[in-house]
Amino acid sequence: MEGKKLYKSRSDVKIDGVCSGIAKYFNVDPTLVRLIWLAAVIVGGSGILAYIVCMIVIPREPDVVDYTGGGYNNPPNSN
Repeated sequence: MEGKKLYKSRSDVKIDGVCSGIAKYFNVDPTLVRLIWLAAVIVGGSGILAYIVCMIVIPREPDVVDYTGGGYNNPPNSN
């Protein structure tokens, strides 16, 4: 059984994709997560440290590879 995995987003990136990746994981709006990070930064400054740690620890979302086309893995017939 494979569960959900936390990744930094590749498509919805403002700084490094951390907030968008967390939003995808919890199925919430990325703007909400960004506002929570901003509040953490303003209130105590711990949001900056947490963001930097997340940038380092959370892996980048894997590339999606389409093997249905005629790429290197599926070359066209050369008759």
